[in-house]
Amino acid sequence: MMELILEFAYTGSVNVTESNARRLFMEAVSLNIVKLVQICCNFFEKTLCPHNCTSIWQFTKNYHVPELQLKAFHYVLSHFEEVVFGEEFLQLSDQDVIDIISSDNLNVRQEAAVFEAIIRWITHEPQEREGYADLLLPKVRLSMMPTEYIQSHVLSNKLVTDNLMCQAMVSEVIKSKDRILGRPRMPSAILLAIGGFSSSRNLPNVIEAFDVRANHWINITDLSEPPHAFHGAAYLSGYVYCVGGFDKLFIATNTVCRFDLSTRTWQEVAPMHYCRFNVSVTVLSGCIYAIGGYDGHTRLSSAEFYQPETNQWLETAPMHEQRSDASCTALNGKIYICGGFGRNEHLQTAECYNPETNQWTLISPMSSRRNGVGVIAYDNHVYAVGGFDGTAYLQTAEVYNPHTNTWRNVSSMMTPRRNFGIEVVEDHLFVVGGFSHFTTISDVEYYDSKTNEWSQACDMDVGRSALSCCVLSGLPNMADYTIPRDLCF
Repeated sequence: MMELILEFAYTGSVNVTESNARRLFMEAVSLNIVKLVQICCNFFEKTLCPHNCTSIWQFTKNYHVPELQLKAFHYVLSHFEEVVFGEEFLQLSDQDVIDIISSDNLNVRQEAAVFEAIIRWITHEPQEREGYADLLLPKVRLSMMPTEYIQSHVLSNKLVTDNLMCQAMVSEVIKSKDRILGRPRMPSAILLAIGGFSSSRNLPNVIEAFDVRANHWINITDLSEPPHAFHGAAYLSGYVYCVGGFDKLFIATNTVCRFDLSTRTWQEVAPMHYCRFNVSVTVLSGCIYAIGGYDGHTRLSSAEFYQPETNQWLETAPMHEQRSDASCTALNGKIYICGGFGRNEHLQTAECYNPETNQWTLISPMSSRRNGVGVIAYDNHVYAVGGFDGTAYLQTAEVYNPHTNTWRNVSSMMTPRRNFGIEVVEDHLFVVGGFSHFTTISDVEYYDSKTNEWSQACDMDVGRSALSCCVLSGLPNMADYTIPRDLCF
């Protein structure tokens, strides 16, 4: 270690490895070599993984490196479902386990994962740890579990049946589940629904955030930003971009503005080459693609992409079809666009763009014509949902397999709709608002590919069509876009 430290003193560089990082860090701390401490901290941060994050978190508790300690703890919370299957988790103290499972920020899709984690921790050393069951079980949010799971897995578990306090606690939860709303964990991602127009054909300038774990919408409207409709929205590197659409005078625009999620301020960036409303927008390889749309005179076949680093839009090869009111998504390095309105008809055609060759290729057409369709990548397939076929509003959905170039039907939505928002959040496909039966709607539903079923979610506060959605994740200020957990009881 001293040899490495002397080398660093003379050269300003050092070879930090997994085998020497901790000892080097301890020596650097004892000798108060601030730069070397930071180099070691950077190494720990870069090498965080589910197999070492708990030991790094533990290790940093003995030294004053609060930033690294916090990052390691957040990593544990974010990757909990992987962390619990590692050996390090089994070596934690009871207080460490309590600190983890008490956190609102613990990222678990089903609360059952927390219960099963504490059972695994206790049964690793049953004689020493069985007494901790009544300390740990209250930290599990039992009221967020299905009653069937509680009865079949919790009440029947020996650690619960052998502990009178645990039995009473679980029984009380079952009795009160219909009366008391549980305190949900913080979501790993937030769904934003931006803009649109209402049934009175005005632009309400509304932005709502959906807290999927609490099944609740929060209004985060910023009145300093002009209203948007028939635009595209994309989330990229901490910013939400609103692309094209039309302005308050209902004129097509090429304007692009972005919302900084940390400062909650808007800023214009470089405009597109073309005015586009009813535009299709997606993100691929760190760039935002704007495809097709209507410029006020013509349906467009052109496409362009935005590079944030250079603040420039560059054109791509045009599509085979002119199309507005279509929808697109990125999957496995390619972009898929489906449906829309062409020169004179509602389209059932679909195309695929390969950025490596700068070429569009027609793929198998959908089974239905779909204007105002929602298209999204989900479960490694491309889903095309809803729309208007020229006669009726559609509630049907179909899914494209890129490997076989074929479409197949899946379960239909509960509500027919067109010009709605569509996104995937926590392994469910959400459809938001839209236009149905001659009016804008606020209702929201979601699809689970495992069960092939649609379920109802909480309605938005404002019914609107021609809105656009995007999903935010990894925000340091996630709580700003969720319902306060103290209000969830």
